Amino acid sequence: MYERARSSATLKIFLVEDSPLVRRRIAALIGAIKGVEIVGEAEDASDALSGIAAGEADVVIVDLRLTGGSGLDVLAGLAQSSRPVITIVLTNYSSAVIREACLAAGANYFFDKTSEFNLARDVIERIARARPATTTD
Repeated sequence: MYERARSSATLKIFLVEDSPLVRRRIAALIGAIKGVEIVGEAEDASDALSGIAAGEADVVIVDLRLTGGSGLDVLAGLAQSSRPVITIVLTNYSSAVIREACLAAGANYFFDKTSEFNLARDVIERIARARPATTTD
């Protein structure tokens, strides 16, 4: 079986979202970006943290409401990690207080899922384009 070699320039994304329907939608829209690969998904904080490490994710998209724990638990766990990961909070809970709490907990970006999804997608596309291109045999 032929397996396509993954370029080191591929931006590896991990999705943390409690709704399977929303995860599928995000995966389809984000995964369609050139140079982006979805390396895993989780609906709770503990599975997210182990999956992020196993998938060697570069970017984590996290909702605040999860089936086990919260997105803030994921941010706290990532803050303890020695491997840098770009964190994007994408949530319907977007009050100024919550936004500030997420940014203080280490989120790099914060977007309202309802009205700012395209902005989040644009940021991911910009991050992917900024990665150095490499060639594979």
